[in-house]
Amino acid sequence: MRILHTSDWHLGQHFLGKSRQAEHAALIDWLLEQVHAHAVDAVLIAGDIFDTGAPPSYARELYSQLVVRLHAAGTGLLLLGGNHDSVAVLEENRALLARLDTPVVAAVGEPASHVLELALRHAREPGCIVCALPFMRPRDLVQSQAGQSAEQKQRDLQEAIAGCYAAVYQAALQRRDALAATLGRRLPIIATGHLATVGTSRSESVREIYVGSLQAFPTAAFPPADYVALGHIHQPLQVGGLAHIRYSGAPIALGFDEAHQDKQVLLVDLDEQGLQAVTPLAVPCFQPLASVSASLAQLPALIAAAAQAGSAEWPLWLEVVVTQDDYLPDLGRRIEDITRDLPVELLRVRRQRAGAAPGMPAQAGESLNELSPEQVFAQRLAQETLEPGMAQALSLRHAQILASLTVPGEGGA
Repeated sequence: MRILHTSDWHLGQHFLGKSRQAEHAALIDWLLEQVHAHAVDAVLIAGDIFDTGAPPSYARELYSQLVVRLHAAGTGLLLLGGNHDSVAVLEENRALLARLDTPVVAAVGEPASHVLELALRHAREPGCIVCALPFMRPRDLVQSQAGQSAEQKQRDLQEAIAGCYAAVYQAALQRRDALAATLGRRLPIIATGHLATVGTSRSESVREIYVGSLQAFPTAAFPPADYVALGHIHQPLQVGGLAHIRYSGAPIALGFDEAHQDKQVLLVDLDEQGLQAVTPLAVPCFQPLASVSASLAQLPALIAAAAQAGSAEWPLWLEVVVTQDDYLPDLGRRIEDITRDLPVELLRVRRQRAGAAPGMPAQAGESLNELSPEQVFAQRLAQETLEPGMAQALSLRHAQILASLTVPGEGGA
């Protein structure tokens, strides 16, 4: 059985006024080429298919093209909801997509409902069993109790997620035993998830709901599946040094901080003995991004070097962070003059102020629409002198309030 594991496509992302439509269309074309070239049995997208709960029409069209083209190729597709996805949007065509070999799992239900089979490409018989778990919202798993500490709430949530995995895995074992009697072979089991695990870090384009308050799900709490396909972290990662627990990462850079990451999808080979190999496939960079940080005097050479990645068809999307000379009132015009004859689109200029808190955006003129509610709260919290426990408790409470304000069925705060 050969699975192509990917996640965090964020169809419909609006990136500082720019659409990613052409980029995602090129990605789908490339993915279909890989499916044919590597004889992929099924594609698994581990959450955040869309960027928002109300994706634009062109994003839905791309989504439909992916489903139809994979079906025509004889390749299955499993779609899992992420924290950016709307449960209602993903479920609206679930019955129709099932007829196209495309099961959709958007929310948590009974354990048996999360146990699915993915078929071999040509034999059209089961090739593996999947514990298909999407992003898990706190309201679907735990009831908040009055008087609980922040630490207790985190423990309860962690235990509830672990319990959900255990129950689904037991249902998968029962399904495997039943199929073994008819197939005469042991099917490998894949588990999925859309959450942060211990040791992972998040980029500026990763939006948190409960995952931020939970901090991280312990690696040891995953069930003993042959492979664990994860989404939510945009960088490819092998978790805890374990070859069978992986983040594929996002296939395109979703923020300037991801511009230097090597983007990939994962070919996962399994058989009766379990996991045999995981092979990364490098995704081409369709839309080049770059962030250049320097003084005004240093910028022309650095921008010219970065612009070599751009072309007339795919001009470089550029962010400039000015580390000095931030007092100049015509700074934006000066930088536009530097980029005028280059294959560059200047999307953002930031001013780096001395003495900014480490890890905090320290730019003058940063607009609220560039920041998530979590980032605004974190910046305000950083201005206070608090005990670590109090800061953590306030962050947890803020995350819970955001989650409670989420429209039912929507995936973002």
